[in-house]
Amino acid sequence: MRLNAFLARVGVASRRGADELIKAGQVKVNGRVGQLNDEVSKTDKVELNGQLLKLRKSRYILLYKPAGYITTLKDPRGRPKVTDLVKIPERVVPVGRLDFDTTGALLLTNDGELAHKLMHPSFEVDKLYEAEVTGKITDEKLQKLEQGVGLKDGLTSPASVVILQGRALQTVELTIHEGRKHQAKRMLAAVDLPVKSLHRSKYGLLNLDGLEPGQWRELTKEEISQLKLL
Repeated sequence: MRLNAFLARVGVASRRGADELIKAGQVKVNGRVGQLNDEVSKTDKVELNGQLLKLRKSRYILLYKPAGYITTLKDPRGRPKVTDLVKIPERVVPVGRLDFDTTGALLLTNDGELAHKLMHPSFEVDKLYEAEVTGKITDEKLQKLEQGVGLKDGLTSPASVVILQGRALQTVELTIHEGRKHQAKRMLAAVDLPVKSLHRSKYGLLNLDGLEPGQWRELTKEEISQLKLL
């Protein structure tokens, strides 16, 4: 495979980012400085800044994230991490983030190329949230969400919004495809619907059927193929 594809597979960068590392002379193949057109195999010795890189078995995990876990890999406060819940030999990382108190569908993988693609705004992966909110739900507020909401970091893309009937608390279902920090909470707060609790029930084609909080499963070959086709 091409050297940049190898670097993306081991999770150090996207292919474009890998090209920059290669051009900067930070990558060596069998002891010599790597070139953009290099082809490598499992038997080749590839190093990044002196650190040996190895291809690992690709893992694709869907986790039902419970509240009380962080999706970053380091935390000075020592809070539990979502990776603590996934007991496998390979190192996997979350694709995107869910807040400490947010529950729901979280994809983890060591396929760096796929992770970079899914997190890029141009791929527009739908994310479905169920939000318990305070404040009065009105048609005007729902219309604002459906048109896009002005936030400090710019106007959001239009969202799809549905009121979930028959709930003890006011609950709205919000579908967005951008990945801005705290986006669902911020959009709802911007229309005076502060969030009491937030749950992501779907990530793209992936739902949580059959999983309880803290449980996870491997993606099927079909699910992996469909994600790569997005």
